[in-house]
Amino acid sequence: MPNEKYKILIIGSGGREHAIGWKVAQSPKCGELFFAPGNAGTAMLGTNIEIKATDIHALLEFALNENIDLTLALPDDPLALGIVDLFQANELKIFGPTKEAAQLESSKAFAKKFMDRNNLPTAQFKVFTDFAEADAYLAAQDRPQVVKVSGLALGKGVFICMTYPEARAAAEDILVRNIFGESGREIVVEDFMTGPEISIHAFSDGKNHSLFPTSQDHKRVGEGDKGPNTGGMGTIAPLPFVSHGLIQKIEETIVAPTLVSMTHESVPFSGVLYPGLMLTENGPKILEYNARFGDPETQTYMRFLESDIVDIFLACIEGKLSQLEIKWKDCYACTIVLASGGYPGDYTKGKVISGIADAEQDPHVIVFHAGTTMKDGNLVTNGGRVLGVSAVGNTLEEALQTAYNAVNKIHFEGMQYRRDIGKKALLLK
Repeated sequence: MPNEKYKILIIGSGGREHAIGWKVAQSPKCGELFFAPGNAGTAMLGTNIEIKATDIHALLEFALNENIDLTLALPDDPLALGIVDLFQANELKIFGPTKEAAQLESSKAFAKKFMDRNNLPTAQFKVFTDFAEADAYLAAQDRPQVVKVSGLALGKGVFICMTYPEARAAAEDILVRNIFGESGREIVVEDFMTGPEISIHAFSDGKNHSLFPTSQDHKRVGEGDKGPNTGGMGTIAPLPFVSHGLIQKIEETIVAPTLVSMTHESVPFSGVLYPGLMLTENGPKILEYNARFGDPETQTYMRFLESDIVDIFLACIEGKLSQLEIKWKDCYACTIVLASGGYPGDYTKGKVISGIADAEQDPHVIVFHAGTTMKDGNLVTNGGRVLGVSAVGNTLEEALQTAYNAVNKIHFEGMQYRRDIGKKALLLK
């Protein structure tokens, strides 16, 4: 039926979910739109449902009761809990990888062993559950090490350690002090790599794949890539310093063999595969896999995706991705994240936000909500990353200038953001 309208449920509450919802709402196939649990921005697009993204059985009950036609499982946690398997067992259409396939993200130990088995390029590594064994290994290393929580940690479980005492402290915090709880029962220790870091995304239906343009996130909270890791402070796309030849190499040596190897191991991957890569002097290497859309990358990607995203989701679910040509607009886009004071550490919620309408007076600007809610008639902060100010332009410089002009119109107490998003990329051109 060409005029069929789908009742669509989007799971999650961040900027990624608002951006995907914004794009889904533009599709002629979009009927009623629900978000669980959503935020103040998603409430302007559809209906927010008070169900946590991790309450997969309540989400199933809602989807069955409401006759939901299509569910988009976007965050990592419900994927790791097996929401796709649960919905599929109840004959519901859902976009995302199965629990087993999502282990590429939910277990860094699984992912590194998978890379090793399949000769995929990555740093030398060891996996530990015992602190004494990890300590002995770290003490014997003569180069910087990266200590990673194996499980999900909201982008905050990676410690770059230039010295042995730093590495020992990180391993002790995770394995002995249990600062990450269950996620930190196991750690990965790997050699530190240097080079520009980039984000690669690919739609997959389990057999075929389609690459997105390249993008770059800025993980550290402080300018000049200083301070602790966050979930991401800003993104740019496409990358002016990544050639077509390099993209081809990444597809041939990383993306395609990853998906083929998953299928060979009887764990076909359907959804969005997002390997974070480092462009080392020895070629591109995998830092880690994500089994879903990146955030804030998605806020940037949605600004210049030309194709109907509902068609893409359905093609991935139905194994028909090869029949679809995915089009991207010929422009640049960026997102500047506005975060609460204190993030990624402790922060206070409930700060009144102003200026979004002024910022969006520019037709090239969209402000995506992440940690927001309504309280006593006011839009207030409700998370660490609060807003994503996204802009498009004919050049990267133009997009960034437009975004920062918009940022200057938005205010909330304690607001922090990086003023150097895209700076390094422009120098690498």
